[in-house]
Amino acid sequence: MNVFVAGTGTDVGKTTVAAWLCLHAKADYWKPVQTGSRLGRDAETVARLTDARCLPEAVLLPEPLSPYEAASLAGVRIEPNAIRLPGTDRPLVVEGAGGLLVPLNGTTLLVDLIARLGLPVILAAHSSLGTINHTCLSLEALRARDIPTLGVILSGEPNPANREAIERFGRTAVLAELPWLDPLDRAGLARIKPSAECLTWRMPRS
Repeated sequence: MNVFVAGTGTDVGKTTVAAWLCLHAKADYWKPVQTGSRLGRDAETVARLTDARCLPEAVLLPEPLSPYEAASLAGVRIEPNAIRLPGTDRPLVVEGAGGLLVPLNGTTLLVDLIARLGLPVILAAHSSLGTINHTCLSLEALRARDIPTLGVILSGEPNPANREAIERFGRTAVLAELPWLDPLDRAGLARIKPSAECLTWRMPRS
C-alpha cells in the first residue's frame, strides 16, 4: 500500500505529484532524504496542499545540493541501511531527492535505496524538450535493478508527441499529465482527478 515517487531529475514536479497522490489516495507522506532545508522542506508544501500526515525525514540537510555533497558539507554520512519505512495505518507516498542516480554517499545511489525499500515506483518527469531521453534512461535504470515501475506522470504543458514517445520507447504507461498550477493550491490539485491506474498501488498486495 505504498509507492515511491522518483524523478528524472530536479525540478520535474516530484513534490506536486506526491501531493496530488496523497490528496486523492488519502495517503501519508515521507521524504527520507531532504536537502536544502534552510530554504524550506517539501513536507511543508505537501502539508499545505493535503491532509497527509508528513512523517519526519530520516536525513535533513540544510544545503540545496546533491545528498552526498550536502551531507559532506554538514559533516555527516548518509547510511541507507539505517533508513527504514516509517509505520503508518494509511497508504504512504515516499518522495525521492533529485534523480535516480544521485549519490547518497561515496558508494550508494538513490536508486539503491529505492531497491532496498522494495516499493513500486511512479516516475515523475517534465513534459517538455529533453524528457524522452531523461525518462527512458530513468526507466532503464529501474529495470536494470528489477524495480517495479507503475508508470510515468508528466508535469507541464501537454505534449502529445512526447507522451507517445515515452510510452512507446519507454514501454510504460503515462498515468497522468499535470499542468503547472499557478498558484499551486489544494483546489487546483483536487480538480485534477486521477485514473484508477494511478491509484493501483493503494490496494493491499498478497
